[in-house]
Amino acid sequence: MKVRRLKRRPDFLAAAAGRRFHTERMTAQGRVRAPEETRGGETAEGLHVGFTVTKRVGHATERNRIRRRLRGAVDRAALDAATLPADVVIVGRRPLLDAPFAAIVEDLRRAFGAVTKPKAAGRQDRPAAPHSAPDQPGSDAGRSRARAPRVRGASTRPSGRPARSQDLPHGSTDG
Repeated sequence: MKVRRLKRRPDFLAAAAGRRFHTERMTAQGRVRAPEETRGGETAEGLHVGFTVTKRVGHATERNRIRRRLRGAVDRAALDAATLPADVVIVGRRPLLDAPFAAIVEDLRRAFGAVTKPKAAGRQDRPAAPHSAPDQPGSDAGRSRARAPRVRGASTRPSGRPARSQDLPHGSTDG
């Protein structure tokens, strides 16, 4: 079975809400689809993969080269995973440009296994951490922390770093 591509924004967003797998070279986001889910009037079968490479990574030629390398690696890595009913989005990072192709393929194999892994039988999501109610004695819930008042002409900025001369009020020699 051939690996298909994700092309629509809602499909990318749905995959982003699923499990994640991180490496230095990429991030994979994925979810297992429901059996009755459809795409374009037909049942969605097999693995669907989408690619994202942000502008922070580099110029268009570099981003396109990363996408081309990912497409080639997915074709090799997804041979075992092609029948999985899953959507996976691969977010490429700059180290993909120089990475050995075999390392990219191995990262993708691990990513497909991690993001499409079914939840353990009988295991439920973790309950939210218990919070103390604001009306209980000795509870800090509901109260905001007081910040120290800012003093004009102080020798430090709010970040705690020393003030520069242009940060001080005109005529002040605070030092």
